[in-house]
Amino acid sequence: MSQTSPKYRPDVDGLRAIAVMLVLHFHAFPDAMPGGFVGVDVFFVISGFLITGIIARELELGRFSLVEFYNRRIRRIFPALIVVLCATLMLGWFWMLPQAFAQLGSDTFASAAFLANIALLLQSGYFDVESAKKPLLHLWSLGIEEQFYLFWPLLLMLAARFRMGIMAMAALLGIASFLLNVALIGPNPIATFYLPFTRAFELLIGAVLACGWINVNPSSVASNRRAWIGVALVAVAAIMLDSHRAFPGWWAVLPVAGTALLLSAPAAWVNRVVLASPPLVWIGLISYPLYLWHWPLLVFGGIIKFGPLTLPERELILLASALLAWATYRFVEIPFRFGLPSRRKMCGLGAGMAMIAVAGGIVVWGRGLDFRIPAEIRAMANVPTQTARWRFHECLLDLSRETSFAPDCVDRDRRPLVLVWGDSTAAALIPGLRKAQETRNFGIAQLTSSSCIPALNADILGNPNCRSINDKVLSLAREIRPDVVVLHGTWEKHLDNVAETVAALKQIGARVVVLGPVPLWRRGLPNEVMRYFMLHQRLIPEHYDGAAPNGYDAAMREKLVPLGAEFVSARDALCDASGCLTRVGDSAADLAASDQVHLTEKGSEYLVASVIDRLLGGEASAGKAR
Repeated sequence: MSQTSPKYRPDVDGLRAIAVMLVLHFHAFPDAMPGGFVGVDVFFVISGFLITGIIARELELGRFSLVEFYNRRIRRIFPALIVVLCATLMLGWFWMLPQAFAQLGSDTFASAAFLANIALLLQSGYFDVESAKKPLLHLWSLGIEEQFYLFWPLLLMLAARFRMGIMAMAALLGIASFLLNVALIGPNPIATFYLPFTRAFELLIGAVLACGWINVNPSSVASNRRAWIGVALVAVAAIMLDSHRAFPGWWAVLPVAGTALLLSAPAAWVNRVVLASPPLVWIGLISYPLYLWHWPLLVFGGIIKFGPLTLPERELILLASALLAWATYRFVEIPFRFGLPSRRKMCGLGAGMAMIAVAGGIVVWGRGLDFRIPAEIRAMANVPTQTARWRFHECLLDLSRETSFAPDCVDRDRRPLVLVWGDSTAAALIPGLRKAQETRNFGIAQLTSSSCIPALNADILGNPNCRSINDKVLSLAREIRPDVVVLHGTWEKHLDNVAETVAALKQIGARVVVLGPVPLWRRGLPNEVMRYFMLHQRLIPEHYDGAAPNGYDAAMREKLVPLGAEFVSARDALCDASGCLTRVGDSAADLAASDQVHLTEKGSEYLVASVIDRLLGGEASAGKAR
């Protein structure tokens, strides 16, 4: 066996810096660095290279101790991880709903047991939308490394005992792992991403390099050639790859081979001047706590804000991550890692990690410790969108699946007839209109389509069937001859096309009432309720100023009223000087909206009761006389 020198290599810390910066940029700025997730693969190769070199040297000298190896690993990994897991659980206590907190407890237990990759495999893929809400998602890679550390020293000891070639064993296992990865990436991409067997080749390529160091050409020319090829491979991977590629698969060759080439070239200019530069070395020294801190902070930033983070916010979070990483390295890692080794430290850290696992288990067992949040707040925060009352797939069409309305969407035997034409926000008016029918005599024709505002001849982005369905609704309107047409939707664009709709309806002799947009809750009203409780520890007021400003009423009134339409402001009915309506009572059923713009049944009844006389004009009383 021919091992690497035990001498410290600053360029390896510089390479760690590159790896962690790739991951941070991918998580914070995914559009700018779509393949930054390969930073984890760089870490894997470095770990296999360093760990195998250490074990092989000690085995050759006859002083390798499995207990001391695990002692070093525990002192290296546990201190910072315990701090971050504690902080994550504390943040979850204050800012997570019970269901999400219970999931965090489960993930904490798995992370403390170094099974995060297996736990995540059973939940969802790394690139799935739901995964982006998991504060401990990034610890899957730590699980793979620890599983490697658990078995690899035993295999090396076995190889040394029976005088087997370590490099040959590492190469054979690495090839088998890579072939398994290639075979499974098609049928089982999520398992291939998370399983240690399909990732082991990345660590084993580092092991092969460490054991075959004597075969590496140390000349400056050869080193520079290898280093620049390595830089190119890692850069191509970071730029070309994205979450849509089947990874690892064959694509993993790029970052893995690139990292191995860089590690093999300590004499290269890139290594000596760039990677070994003080700024990169400093980042490399704090790379482990920086990796641990950045993702929980990004996730909780979004949770606390109840919305996507802006670019400056993400930059500030990365800065905070760096400061916390430095503090963790200086005041937590160094005392445990570089102090005098002792079994007491190892046992204490092991007990601390066990306590973290127990805490995670308690959170799961306690159903997310739901006693933290009053029952009515939990219920309001989980209010569902009430599509059943909107007659979804019958009178509210999903235009990707349906293009025809059910026959009973029109009350053909009742007059006056009110036609409701618009998108899903218009469908949300139906519960209120049905309630109004209990005291007023009128019929309803519901001809609504999801994500399709009543704008004739408009091409709606992402909804190619909207134009044709609006033509069909106009044709049906000519057939059923409604007395009143209520136009409603999420009015953001196509106002000129809405004007065409008004003009076409006036030609068939209908009263046209344009109902302005309802308040927009950017975070969603259920999230506003939760956020308000987290900040103030009480129920949100009945009127609250958290809705977005209204920028459409004035423009719509100016554009459409001269064409013969009547304009009714939904915002004026739902909002006052103190803010917009959030609830009409204290229970979850009394919440006014179920998301950003869709009214609940109670919200719909409140709005319609406020505007029904203006919608009907004199038509309803005429209907009673017939």
